Amino acid sequence: MRVSIVGSGYVGTTLAACLAEFGHRVVAVDIDESTVADVENGVAPVHEPGLDDLLARHGGDRLRATTDYDRVRDTDVTFLALPTPCDADGRIDTGIIEAGARSLGEALAAKDDTHLVVVKSTVVPGTTEDVLAPVVADASGKTLGEDLLVGMNPEFLREGSAVSDLQHPDKLVFGAREERAFERLRELYAPLRDDSDDHDDSDDSDGDREPETPVVETGIREAEMIKYANNAFLASKVSLVNELGNVCKEFGVDAYEVADAIGLDDRIGAKFLRSGVGWGGSCFPKDTSALVTAARDAGYEPELLDTAISVNDRQPERLLSLLDDHLDVDGARVAVLGLAFKPGTDDVRNSRAIPTIEGLLDRDASVVAYDPVAAENMRAHLPDIEYADSAATALDGADAAVVVTDWDEFAALDDEFEAMCSPVVVDGRRIVTRREGIEYEGLTW
Repeated sequence: MRVSIVGSGYVGTTLAACLAEFGHRVVAVDIDESTVADVENGVAPVHEPGLDDLLARHGGDRLRATTDYDRVRDTDVTFLALPTPCDADGRIDTGIIEAGARSLGEALAAKDDTHLVVVKSTVVPGTTEDVLAPVVADASGKTLGEDLLVGMNPEFLREGSAVSDLQHPDKLVFGAREERAFERLRELYAPLRDDSDDHDDSDDSDGDREPETPVVETGIREAEMIKYANNAFLASKVSLVNELGNVCKEFGVDAYEVADAIGLDDRIGAKFLRSGVGWGGSCFPKDTSALVTAARDAGYEPELLDTAISVNDRQPERLLSLLDDHLDVDGARVAVLGLAFKPGTDDVRNSRAIPTIEGLLDRDASVVAYDPVAAENMRAHLPDIEYADSAATALDGADAAVVVTDWDEFAALDDEFEAMCSPVVVDGRRIVTRREGIEYEGLTW
């Protein structure tokens, strides 16, 4: 198929690269000329494992990039993968995606064939049909349901494993009204579907074939809500295991041993049971806040989601309170290991390192920070602290260290701790091994 994608951030670029890998011809549209140049030249504009290889293979060939919206007229379907950040009140700001929808509609005005517009961005229920679809229809002069089809296809990508998540999804969700829209979405994602209809079950040679990816075909509002429900459930699960971990710590119980046991219950599952300093990134904070605010606007008070957010917000301060038990950090040199909100990405949006560092600065500590890939992005948020070029440099001469991101290299640290003035290590991610020679404190164990 011929596909265009408006927006070349984490989601848009990963989607573009993977669809090109599936065999489609893809055009990525973005207003940022440097991003367009990167994609066109086969260079990933964001740090994401596996993305560089896909772009190197398809950039400038099966995957093209441009700032020209008119290029969408040569495609069959356009995805809107633009940011929908929260404003100060927690509501999503649709200004960016509305502008993109308007530019898309203006470009489609000169196209004769029916076009499918699919919202990939996370938006509260009703946004696609009540806000974005009318914008595209008005700008294009097309009639919704006739020569303009609209759908919703939420993403469930995890930064750090987005390529793998898109190529091997747990589920595909298609929201639409018209059967023609569903047909195009099925065709687009056909490479992910197993051809089991033609498979003879008596042939044991294919017994190890991967199962067919589940596809949920539903309404547009339902598809919008599925994304929020998905992230709200996962965020609440993390906050619950963190709350349980905090209780475990008070009783001298290892929360990870408890989590290993309860994870064996198939009603609970083992995923998202790693207690620690909390969740961050672009999705969980934004989506839970947007859902809470939308619920309040609709007249419902979402107390459980409020509590999930509150528990998460308290974890960095709890980490620092454990550090306070070991030394007075006023004037102390404290190494912060890990700045990205999770390993495998350079994204520092809502990273738990930010409130951790701010809490240290409020205590008049001298902070030196290290992250393998996210230091420059964090420097834009916190320019006045020291940044080290290695974990060893950060630990050299430090009075204490706090671990905020569980990069694998931190698990291999050993002799580096000997260079600390007083080797106090407070681990927020259970990545450092407790050993002789360091005064070790785990956040929930």
